[in-house]
Parts: sequence; structure tokens; C-alpha cells
Amino acid sequence: MSEKLKVGITIGDVNGIGLEVIIKTLANNRILDFFTPIVYGNTKVASFHRKAIGITDFSFNVINSADQASEKRPNMINCWHEDVKIMLGESNSIGGKYAFLSLEKATDDLIQGKIDVLITAPINKHNIQQDEFNFPGHTEYIQSKTGSKDALMFMISEELKIGVVTGHIPVKEIAENITKETILAKLRLMHNSLKNDFWVQKPKIAVLGLNPHAGDNGLIGSEDQDIVIPAIEEANEMDVFAFGPYPADGFFASDNYKNFDGVLAMYHDQGLIPFKQLAFHNGVNFTAGLPVIRTSPDHGTGYDIAGKNIASEQSFKEAIFAAVHIAKRRKEQDDLLANPLKIRKLTKDRD
Repeated sequence: MSEKLKVGITIGDVNGIGLEVIIKTLANNRILDFFTPIVYGNTKVASFHRKAIGITDFSFNVINSADQASEKRPNMINCWHEDVKIMLGESNSIGGKYAFLSLEKATDDLIQGKIDVLITAPINKHNIQQDEFNFPGHTEYIQSKTGSKDALMFMISEELKIGVVTGHIPVKEIAENITKETILAKLRLMHNSLKNDFWVQKPKIAVLGLNPHAGDNGLIGSEDQDIVIPAIEEANEMDVFAFGPYPADGFFASDNYKNFDGVLAMYHDQGLIPFKQLAFHNGVNFTAGLPVIRTSPDHGTGYDIAGKNIASEQSFKEAIFAAVHIAKRRKEQDDLLANPLKIRKLTKDRD
């Protein structure tokens, strides 16, 4: 991995705010000091969005492959050449088709090592469905492409890092998918990510209860006593320091989350509602547990504001820098493992 990382970027739904936040992020030339951006999309589509938001002094350096990327310009690989009819703010099959073409090419380059990290702009999980994409979202698609058995949807910010046991599934299916084995697997993934990706030596993880009041000693459902507590106990026997289960409402209302390095929620909204409340505009969606690094902003396609020049690029920018920092930490970790003398020196220095 070169010192200056190659950051791959997908454009998401062409009718949403993806290209707007991408262009706004990359329009600041100082950002090129930190990484080399490679956007997977189409220059005509990018030009449409650039004009829609009134940015005139910006253009992409067009390349055919990642190895041609210029370190001094934002780069773009044309993933298709036909004209695309853009309907800003509309969810349609066109948005899904070209979001997938961007994602497919970028993911292939990521897996082949042609780019170092991948940042994905928002897709519409409904209109992207097709023969080649039959997944609930980015996380599951990239997990499948890498052949990974499991992954953790890990929402990260300075204020809070929270993962979920169950992701994009219907609410009525949540309880049946909460098992001791699944909770343990997600705890291990979070523990390893906190150590290797964020360099927390002994992570403390809070586990939220499934039921209101964490079951209230079995009065409101038995899952917390029969499944969640045994999982926490077994995790601690494996030196994964987990605590709980905590009732979700009081846990966040009392600021108890500040006492932990990570939080494991049982289901999507239990984790993402407080996360977006506490870290909106600064939050990042990180797919932990994979051999590759992928992040995304914590917002959606933003159809209601597409093309109006009011979308904030802050979360997208945070997603890029989170991926870059994680990549550098992983490389430093690999270097340390390859040189035991450095590990002993660092340990001695800490002592």
C-alpha cells in the first residue's frame, strides 16, 4: 500500500444527492494532500449534477483504470458511455441500474487491490434490485463479493460507535434471528474492530436488551434472560468485555453510552435512531469484519433535496477520512506483527 491511498468512490443513485456531496467534497483541492480520489461513474452525469448545484470551477480527470489516477486531480472512471436521463428526486429503475454499475466496478477493483478503500454514496435499496444485486444493501453485497461469512454494520463517530445484531430485516423477524451464537459473533467482530481498526486495547462493549426494560426479569419477554445474558457471560469468558443488557431508552438518556468504547444493539432502529440523533452530519457507516475497507455516509439518497445545493457533504467527508485512518491503522498493525521488536518497544514505551 502506497503512502498516499487510492480512495474509490461510488456515485450511488444518479437521481439523488450522491454526486452533489462527492463534488462538494472533492472541490476543495486541499483534500488531495491526503489521498487520491477515484470516482466510479460517468462524466456526463457528473457534469449534470455540477451544473445543477452551480459549481463551475471543477472537473474530473478521466481515466480508464485505477493505475492511471493522477494524485493532483479528482479522477473518474467512466463505467458506462451511453446517455442517461436523470430525473432528480425520482426513484426509478435508471437510478438503480447505474448505481449498480458504479458499485460493481468499484467493488471489483477494491477486491483486486487496485484501490485501497471504498466509499459508497447512497443507493435506493428497492430500485437497485436486479439479477446481479439481490441484497438488502451495500453491506450484504460486499460481504458476499468478498466471500466473508459475517460482517458487522458498525456506525461510528467521535461520540458513539454502535453495531447491530440484526440489520435490514422486517421487525417481525427480529426476535427469531436473535440467538446466543449471533450475538457472540457480532461481539467478536466489534471487539476485533475496536482493537485493530481503532486501536482500543481493551474494548468495553455495552449490550442493549431486546425487550423494553431489557425484559424486566422475564416479565416482558424471556429473550434477554435466556439468550442475551448467556451470550454476554460467554463473551467475557473469551476475554471480550461485554456488559448488560441495558434498557435502550435509559441507556442513552443517561449518557451511559459515554462509558463504553462500543455499543451492540439488537436491531437496526434501536441502534441507528440514537446514533443519527447524536452524530448526524458526522456519522459514518463502516462495514467491520471484512478483509476490505468500506464506509459510507449515514444518510440516504436525499431525493427531496436533490439538485437544490443544500445537501451537506460533512458525513461523506467523514466517511472518506474514517476509511483512510482505518487503512493506515491496519497497515501499521501488519507492520508491527511483521516486526516483533517494534511491538516490544511500543509496549515498553507505554509502560
